Amino acid sequence: MSSIKNHVQLIGNIGQEPTITILENGKKVARFSLATNEHFKNAKGEKQTETNWHSIVAWGSTAEIIEKFTSKGKEVGVTGKLKTRSYTSKDEQTHYITEVVANDILLLGSKPDKA
Repeated sequence: MSSIKNHVQLIGNIGQEPTITILENGKKVARFSLATNEHFKNAKGEKQTETNWHSIVAWGSTAEIIEKFTSKGKEVGVTGKLKTRSYTSKDEQTHYITEVVANDILLLGSKPDKA
């Protein structure tokens, strides 16, 4: 059970082109937003959709897969863990950022058309 204490699984669409950064040590980092949709009926029985946005970070070979095979709008599955970091701004305010650190990426949907 200890392996599922901090475990996230999401399926959604990439919100914008992933940003790939190469660090000084040559390691790659990919960052992108992922939109997930939740469907439900409101009190009147009308179908509703709520979109949630998630910040995703991937390192190393997972970042390389994202770089090579994904783009804006691509449907993907992400497995990882939640990580929260903080920083202090110039005005001495502490800001917190919660991200999903991806361990695995599953490419979903149809293959892109070759132009």
